[in-house]
Formats: sequence, C-alpha cells, structure tokens
Amino acid sequence: MAAFLLGAVLLIVQPQIVPSRTAINSKAETSSQSAQRDLLKKTSQKNDFKENIHSNGSCRQLPQTIIIGVRKGGTRALLEMLSLHPDIAAAESEVHFFDWEDHYRNGLQWYINQMPFSYPHQITVEKTPAYFTSPKVPERVHNMNQSMRLLLILRDPSERVLSDYTQVFYNHMQKHKPYPSIEQFLIKDGELNVDYKAINRSLYYIHMQNWLKYFPLDRIHIVDGDKLIKDPFPEIEKVERFLKLSPQINASNFYFNKTKGFYCLRDSGRERCLHESKGRAHPQVDTQLLEKLHEYFHEPNKKFFELVGRTFDWH
Repeated sequence: MAAFLLGAVLLIVQPQIVPSRTAINSKAETSSQSAQRDLLKKTSQKNDFKENIHSNGSCRQLPQTIIIGVRKGGTRALLEMLSLHPDIAAAESEVHFFDWEDHYRNGLQWYINQMPFSYPHQITVEKTPAYFTSPKVPERVHNMNQSMRLLLILRDPSERVLSDYTQVFYNHMQKHKPYPSIEQFLIKDGELNVDYKAINRSLYYIHMQNWLKYFPLDRIHIVDGDKLIKDPFPEIEKVERFLKLSPQINASNFYFNKTKGFYCLRDSGRERCLHESKGRAHPQVDTQLLEKLHEYFHEPNKKFFELVGRTFDWH
C-alpha cells in the first residue's frame, strides 16, 4: 500500500514532458509571419482589407523593398529613378512607420493603407531616410519580414553633413525664422562639435552594425550616392539586379539639365526633374574647418569600409 501511495505521489509531481513540436511552434511564434499576424490584429477597421483591393486586380500590400536611408543621401532621387521601372510601385511620401511610435502602434494594416495599389508582379517600395539611424527600426523590419531587400544610399559623410544643415537652414528661411550659421553648429569650445546630430548621422558604421544584427549583408544593397549624382544609370542597373528586376531602365531615361546642374528623368517622352529643393548650394565653410571634418570621419569611414567589404571615394 505504501509503495502504491509513493508511486501516485511521484506521478503527481513529475514534470510533464513537452513534445518537441511545441518547442518548434514556440520558435515559429517569433518569426516574421507571426509578427505580421500580431500587428495586423491591432487594426480597428474591419473593412480595411476590402478597401485595399481594387476592381482592376491591383491591391495594397506590404513593401518587399524599403529604402532605409540615409538622410540627404539621395533617397528621393533613387526612388524617382527606380520608379521608371514598370515593375515598381512606389509610395509617394515618407511613411515613418517603424521609427514613429504613434504610427507603429497603429499596426501593419495601417502601414498597408499607406502603400500604393500594385499588381502581383510588381514590387512595392517605400522610403523613409530616418530608418537607417533609428535604433529600433532594424528589429521591427525584421519582425515584419526577415527576407526584406533593403536599399541604402550613402554619400561622402562630410558632404552629407553640409547638405543636412542646408535643408534645415532653408526650412527655417521659408518660415522667416532665423537660423545659426553652420560654424555655430560645427564648432564648440574651439573644437569640432561631435555632438552635432548631423555629424552623428554620418557615422555610418555605427548604424550599419545595428542593421547587420538582423539582416545579412547580401540583403542590403548600398547605392553610391555620389556616383548616382554624376552618372545615375550604372548605379540603377545594379539596383535592378539586386531586386531581380528585368533590365528595363536604360541610359536614355536620363539627361543632364545644365540649368539645374543635375540629371533629370525622361519617361515615355515626358521629362521631369526633382523638386527645386534638391541640389541646393551648400554654405561656404572655412577650409581648415572642412579639413577637421574630413579628419574626424577618416577612422569611422575606414571602419565602415571594413564592415561592408567595400570602399567609397570619400575624403
């Protein structure tokens, strides 16, 4: 009788053996598919799916490619050039889904609602330059789609800093608001102000390390922004190959506009250029200060080259 009672007690306290399939399912719940389902549940509009299907057979869908940055690197030019391809459907405005908390809380269905209508054979693309330097974004994109193809366009870090300042300066000018000179941002206590946000955004290797935690290098195509300005067609050819698109864009789609000083687009006989805010002249900077900026970026650039296994023609 005592043996029987002891056996019963052992049966009660014995931990349950969890089948291996449960463990597999647990891992699957952390996959991009489950993350998509979780975010889709957050939508409060039941008719969203119906509204995202058009009678002509097109529909809104999650992007398969995102231009993640960099700010003032040429993201708008890249998107406009890529839109020349018939198999590309591009979102018109910057969505800021992954980096703005109030947008991200809306869930994936809200994100889909921001996308253009596209056909099954087309690739949907959105671009938000702030994604590259936002710490939370790589993991969030990975949770949505770990097979995402990412486009990153970079230019000389020093030139990017000047362009960054120029944009903010003109934004203030248009609102008739005063704005300090660039020297006031670049210099602090007689030394280069490394806390200036525009400088931090140009430390590419720091931000790239964060992305490489979640995406292998072969999922991130780096576009040379400086070359895209000077000779866009070869760079766009590389993007076509990376996205596995048929070669549809050709050299005749680009022509140099002497008045604007940069390349414009020609599509089916129509010519169009980027907004007048693009290609603005940078402020004149003291040569010694500019040299300090170049020297500061020398080591970070070297680290970035080693990280991506590629060099760029930067100062």
